[in-house]
Amino acid sequence: MEARPLFRCGSWIVAIAAALASLTLLLYGAKGAEAKVAKAPKGLKFYKPPKKLPRQHGTLIWARKAGGLVPLANARYTKLVLYTSRTPQNRVIAVSGSVAVPKGKPPEGGWPVISWAHGTTGVADVCAPTRDFAGTPDPTGETYINGDLSAWLVAGYAVLRTDYQGLGTPGRHPYLIGKAEGRGVLDIVQVARELDPRIGKRYLIAGHSQGGHAALFAAGEAKKYLLKFKLRGTVAFAPASHILEQVPLLPALTSPSPLTALATLILDGASTQSKAINVNQLLSDRVLPFYPLLQQQCLGRLVRSDALGGIPPSELVRSGADVSAVNPVLAAMNPLVRSGAPIQIQQGDADTTVFKIFTDQLKDELLAAGNQVIYKTYPGVDHVGVITTGEPDALAFFQQVLPARR
Repeated sequence: MEARPLFRCGSWIVAIAAALASLTLLLYGAKGAEAKVAKAPKGLKFYKPPKKLPRQHGTLIWARKAGGLVPLANARYTKLVLYTSRTPQNRVIAVSGSVAVPKGKPPEGGWPVISWAHGTTGVADVCAPTRDFAGTPDPTGETYINGDLSAWLVAGYAVLRTDYQGLGTPGRHPYLIGKAEGRGVLDIVQVARELDPRIGKRYLIAGHSQGGHAALFAAGEAKKYLLKFKLRGTVAFAPASHILEQVPLLPALTSPSPLTALATLILDGASTQSKAINVNQLLSDRVLPFYPLLQQQCLGRLVRSDALGGIPPSELVRSGADVSAVNPVLAAMNPLVRSGAPIQIQQGDADTTVFKIFTDQLKDELLAAGNQVIYKTYPGVDHVGVITTGEPDALAFFQQVLPARR
């Protein structure tokens, strides 16, 4: 007789708990994207972090609705985020980026994630992709990927995009410094889940050119850096590699080329890692006047014929300049990493920015290091075309290693 009231009491407890759980899910689904997010300043003040930053990397500082050219079609919302990351010297800094979430109901475990690493835009603050707006005199050019990113949203993946360290935010951008790029790619994964708990802990990494380089470095550091999240795979479209090995090619490149602008960016990036590298002493008299423009203009203007693009790569470095301090930094830029998750590399054989011969070599090195590598090559495809041509293969890879299960 005494057991019946106890049983009824237990039933009421279970019923109340279930009701509370349902209410929590209802609120979570309706307001989860907006919960406990600090109000962000308007305009460019968004990119100026508070003086006191959270000590933990991958912490959300603030967020706001994205504008300009940043919002993705087919997204439930796209938000700008400012978050903490760590430099290669382990100093906490602020990095900007964006988070886009699919429409509809997330699967069990939350939306699977693709953390996207963008290609070269430049090193000036104005070159941060989240600063892009219609009519800007110096666009980043990153909107070429928006159609693919929107397709990934439709397929059921949350899409995250870091600006990288020093683009938009205080400090210099360490161009092609793998640990700096990779940490920005990883930290935004943790930040996105803090922004919206409907975003899951399973994620993919993808990137093009500089971003392919960043994606590989992120994959190599993921297991020890992002402990509570599970990397399922990485796609690197035409990743930059073997920078040091390409230096001997410069004297043979005697025609004006956009590669001169890229090489100048590489020297600038190397100088962020060593005080022994003085770029002003390394650049030739013809290139040196353009060097200050790196902190003002984006790649689209730097590669013009009336700028660095009008100078042959053979005339980049001053005759007799001592580049011994540069070489170790360039060698460390090679994305020879070890990842426990599979890697897909895509390369067009008509690419004159990232040469196939070096991507072939990188593929062999990654395999020798014990990585699981899928190598896709595309005849007649150039540096930008690899994105459009290779996107179906990339999406098939995503769906194989991390099904969205919508």
